[in-house]
Amino acid sequence: MVRPTSFGFDDQTAQTNTFQHHIGLAHSEVLTRANAEFDNAVNTLRELDLAVTVFEDSDSRPKPNAVFPNNWLSTWPDGHIFLYPMATESRRIERSFEALELLSRQFRISEVTDLSGPEKENLFLESTGVIIFDHVNKIAYACISPRCDERLFKDHAKELGYEPVTFSAFGRDGTAIYHTNVMMGIQSETAVICAEAITDEAERALVLRKLEETGHKVTVITQEQMEQFCGNVLELHNEAGERYLAMSKSAFDGFTPEQRTALSEDKALVPLAIPTIETIGGGSVRCMLAEIYLPGRIDPSRIHIERSASA
Repeated sequence: MVRPTSFGFDDQTAQTNTFQHHIGLAHSEVLTRANAEFDNAVNTLRELDLAVTVFEDSDSRPKPNAVFPNNWLSTWPDGHIFLYPMATESRRIERSFEALELLSRQFRISEVTDLSGPEKENLFLESTGVIIFDHVNKIAYACISPRCDERLFKDHAKELGYEPVTFSAFGRDGTAIYHTNVMMGIQSETAVICAEAITDEAERALVLRKLEETGHKVTVITQEQMEQFCGNVLELHNEAGERYLAMSKSAFDGFTPEQRTALSEDKALVPLAIPTIETIGGGSVRCMLAEIYLPGRIDPSRIHIERSASA
């Protein structure tokens, strides 16, 4: 998780993110509220014995969306980290080797592959913002959008050994859903999806069939629930193997009692109040959590960094 040191409304990302909204607060008050929400979220997760690594971002270069680190990196059990091409210049500076250095002091990083080269061709793939990984069944889902190039997604999924599944999805105003993780999430035994956002019937049927064939109990949410970030949820495990489903308080309130019951059969629901962050930033709790799958420590001097040929 990355502290929202210079958090604020980003005009660049707002061009494709309709979930962002201005609110009538001074910037200083926005920062105060965002940091309080961040600290409360971190503390709540740690009270559940969930290991949280916090990167204390500097304010030397304003990064209004840095609180959403899951968009620029992914980590893997073999120690591999991928860095991804971001759609806006304001977010490209979030790719931080200082953050990687922090991770290297706690976990083993064997290789870092920089995939950001296609930015020069206006091609983007914003990591687990646009890619929903079903790690157990080796399937990767992606909603194609200005922030998710279909070719980049399919090539990356296949390189990782995952079956790529693509579709298009739209909000109530007809705008393309900017990140798949606002409309869809996959957990160990359950899945959440705004099926009505997938307007093509064949694509919708394919995605739902895949989820059901892989044994997931599917909770279907409405467009209104998606706008409350009910799709932006993430399952977390602590060392004792206890499962939790992290979500915003807005999302928790947006689920029906029946949906909350279905989602909590195998895990506890953890609502986190982040109204300032999700209203201004247009992302919610899942976006704030970059999963760490890395193994144990290793000497950081042994890290090999490889840049893609087009970088």
